[in-house]
Formats: sequence, C-alpha cells, structure tokens
Amino acid sequence: MAWYDRLLGRQTNIYSDEEKNNPAQYLIGREEGLTIESREVVTRYRDAYEKLEVVNRAVNIVVDDVAEIPSDVGPKIPGLNPVFKNIRKVTVNNLLNIQPNPFQDINTFKRNLIIDLLIDGNIFIYFDGNGMYHLPAENVYIETDEKTYINKYTYDGIIDYSPSEIIHIKENSFNSIYRGVPRLKPAYRTMQLLASMRNFQDNFFKNGAVPGLVLKSPNTLSEKIKERMLAAWRARYNPSTGGRRPLILDGGLEIDNLTEVNFKDLDFQAAIEANEKIILQAIGVPPLLLDSGNNANIRPNHRLYYLETVLPIVRKINFAFERFFGFDLSEDVSNIPALQPELKDSAAYYSTLVNTGIMTPNEVREAMRMKPLEGHDDLRVPANIAGSAANPSEGGRPEQEEENNGE
Repeated sequence: MAWYDRLLGRQTNIYSDEEKNNPAQYLIGREEGLTIESREVVTRYRDAYEKLEVVNRAVNIVVDDVAEIPSDVGPKIPGLNPVFKNIRKVTVNNLLNIQPNPFQDINTFKRNLIIDLLIDGNIFIYFDGNGMYHLPAENVYIETDEKTYINKYTYDGIIDYSPSEIIHIKENSFNSIYRGVPRLKPAYRTMQLLASMRNFQDNFFKNGAVPGLVLKSPNTLSEKIKERMLAAWRARYNPSTGGRRPLILDGGLEIDNLTEVNFKDLDFQAAIEANEKIILQAIGVPPLLLDSGNNANIRPNHRLYYLETVLPIVRKINFAFERFFGFDLSEDVSNIPALQPELKDSAAYYSTLVNTGIMTPNEVREAMRMKPLEGHDDLRVPANIAGSAANPSEGGRPEQEEENNGE
C-alpha cells in the first residue's frame, strides 16, 4: 500500500480495524526486542530482604497493607471492551475479595503479587476462566507483536499463554513499555553499602582487629615461640568473650600509639540511620513510622503513606482488573484507620448533611457501611426562623384569635 493510500484512508475513514493499528508498533517491538525477559536479578533483593532488618520491615509493611484493602465491584464500565466477557459481577467479587482459586486464600494470593511488584516491577496473573493463578514474574517472557502489542507470554521458555489469558500489572519505567522497574532497585546500592558496614563490624569484632593486650619481652623471640604464646593468650583472652587480640613486642621495642580506631568509631550509627532512611524513602515508607517514641505528627505521616504509596499500588492493580473483566472497581478504605477522619469531625459532617436535607439517614448509614433502618429513607426538612421550609408562605408570626373585650 502506497503512502498516499494510507493518507486517503485516514481522510475517508475507510480503514478496517486491523489497518488502524499503530503504524509504529513494529518499530517499537523491534527496539524493545522480540522477547523481553526480566531485567532484574531478584536473588540480590531476596538476600537484602532476609539479612537487612529495615528492608524486611519496609517490604512487609507495604505488602501487608496493600493486601488488606478489598475492592468494591461496581457496574459494567460503559464503552469498555473487556478482555474476558460473559462474567458475572458476583464472580468477579469472589475472585478479587474472597477466593482467587481453589488452593489459596485471597490475602496470600495478593501478598505474592505485591512481592513480585516490589522485586521485579511486574505482576503476571493467569486466568483460566474459573480461577486466577500467580506466575512468578522473573520467569515470564514477553514476546512482542509487530501489529498489536503482545503476541504471547511464555513461562520459563516452555509454557505459552495468549494475551487474553494473562493479567499484567506493570510498574513505572523509562526503559520499556512492556516491563516495569521495581521499587527496590534504586535502593540497591544503599542496601549493599549498609550490608558492607554490617559485615565490617562483624569481622572487626570476630578477628580482633585492634590489639588490646601488649606483651613486652627484653629478648628477641623466635617466630615459633611467638605463635605459641599468641595461641595460648588467644585461648584465654578471646575477643569473642570481650577481650582483644594480644600483641607481643620483643627486642626492646616500645609501644607508642597502636591506633586511633575504636569500636565506637566503627559503629557507623549515623551512617546506618541515614542509609536506612534512603531505603525507606525508595520503598515509599515514611521513616517516622519506624521510629519509636511519641511522635505528634505520626497520623499525618501515616495518612501520607497510604495516599502516596499504598493506594497507588491498589489502583494500578484495580485498573488492570477493570480492563480484563469490565467492571468498575474502587478500593474500600472504610476499615483503614489512617484514612478515616476524626470521629468528632465525621459526626459533625454527616449530621450536617442529614439535618440540612442533603442526605437521608439511610444514605449516611450506607456511606458509613452500616445497615439501613426502616423508615429512614426520607429527607429531613429543616425548619428555620421564618417558618416551614416545606411551605414558606406559611411563615411569619402564628395566627392568634382576636379577643373581644366587650364580650
């Protein structure tokens, strides 16, 4: 087809659906590569998770908090052409909030998904028509398509899945439109540095790097005798039991200043705390949440954590499920204390809405996720000084019977 045929087709709108696909897709697919695999070595993140306390705690906080938030399943989204059609609303609610498959509870399933998002930047879910199953992201390969978007997904180079069978949630990325970058990756250098400081401390203590006991001898000792004496003193004066490595000076040598280094200087406390804050900020957890003590601004930070870290992850997952199933999904935060207003403010807010006739009592109860009550479906008509708001013509001073003074 000539270039002017394409231009003519755009002007007259005579293209078929296939011809209207993105003309640059084949270039995008070639630039990304025919097969796109995970760019991450997830074992290094797993090691940090298992060995560094701050990484373990921060990852667990995000994973557990995101997995706790259920989804409210609404009506079908008008105009959306879902991937999987002919599924009922109650089935979608069961898959997303109760039981994703016959073998896992919903919380375990969600936690597996979020861990993949943090360490690989991607989530892959296989839907067989009845249940959803998690595919570890590090083993999933994406085969690009020159006309559409994705040709197929392959697990471990053996099992193929069509795009209509996979729900893919992707983190943000500048490198690829197919795979995301995990949140742990920017903090990897800091995690390495923190691990190196810890290892140095451990080796310093185990090896007794700073001598703590000096033995002087007026005569020159042979190497064999020196080693024998050092071995005997090490056995009695071991650094692991609180001592330091002994040192022998012979031949009239005098000691001046062995070192300026002590264990306090090697504690790295300030550097460790600074690196821990960097890791927490990269994951999205305010450092204040892990500090002990009575903090006056703990509630604003807790709320900020949910608004900027937890809810964006929940929404990314819900958007992917919306496109796949076609139902409107919203996060249910009614049981999240950090996102609830103060009880006093909430009571004043809802009372004002009811008393001014904006909402019925049952609508307020529904908003507060409480059961409706019979006889509370009508708006309350507020009364004012001028009279009844239902009929303003009846306002003013109440009528009084005239008094007959002559009778």
